[in-house]
Amino acid sequence: MSEAHAAHTKVHEYHLVDPSPWPFLGAMSGLILASGGVMYMHGNSIGGIVLTIGFLAVLGVMAGWWRDVIKESVHEKAHTGVVQIGLRMGMVLFIASEVMFFVAFFWAYFNASLFPTEAVGGVWPPEGIETFDPWHLPLMNTTILLLSGTTLTWAHHALRDGDNRTTVQMLAVTVGLGLFFSCVQAYEYSHAAFAFTDGVYASTFYMATGFHGFHVIVGTIFLAVCLRRAMLNQFSATKHIGFEAAAWYWHFVDVVWLFLFVSIYVWGQ
Repeated sequence: MSEAHAAHTKVHEYHLVDPSPWPFLGAMSGLILASGGVMYMHGNSIGGIVLTIGFLAVLGVMAGWWRDVIKESVHEKAHTGVVQIGLRMGMVLFIASEVMFFVAFFWAYFNASLFPTEAVGGVWPPEGIETFDPWHLPLMNTTILLLSGTTLTWAHHALRDGDNRTTVQMLAVTVGLGLFFSCVQAYEYSHAAFAFTDGVYASTFYMATGFHGFHVIVGTIFLAVCLRRAMLNQFSATKHIGFEAAAWYWHFVDVVWLFLFVSIYVWGQ
């Protein structure tokens, strides 16, 4: 009996993850979400329903997956120093893949804008397209995101200094700014002078800014989870890998928006 127990005793600092349904369910939810988005943008009557189902499924996967990861960290104490290094590297690789994701959208936009074809009249923006004033709502959203990056960094420094109260306050402000950004972008979309199907300009604009908006929503939820965990004192000055991952993701979202603002809103008007 003692030999069998010794055989199963953990003698290393690595974490062997239990079998999980979340990767498969996450992939299927993402497929439904993407399919619903494409259907909706092409005017399919059930596209909005499929899009909503996919979005709710993604939220469900996020809730379940994050619950398990938090359990591993807080209750099982599985996030040792070695495991945290792996988690950081995984987040870096994930953000790198997200960078290439947006590179594709920027590539499509610059290909269409630098070499406008006869189909768009040989000019950019195409004739008949009324672009947004970059110094109105887009500038406001730029200010909002830059401010949110500042408050998030403030929260991070407070956490490292052991000031959990300030961490909670600044995280709450950051989440509020993220929600404000999404509301402003939704208002901007509702007042756009062009629709999804109005040519290559509309397609590249909505794909780039829309997917960025989706990332803002995901990042806001990510930070809201961190806010809840901070309120429960689940972070410490030396162990807050979940907070670091959320902060890196949010700063990535900030940087992408700056490129969008300069290239699409300012330069492309």
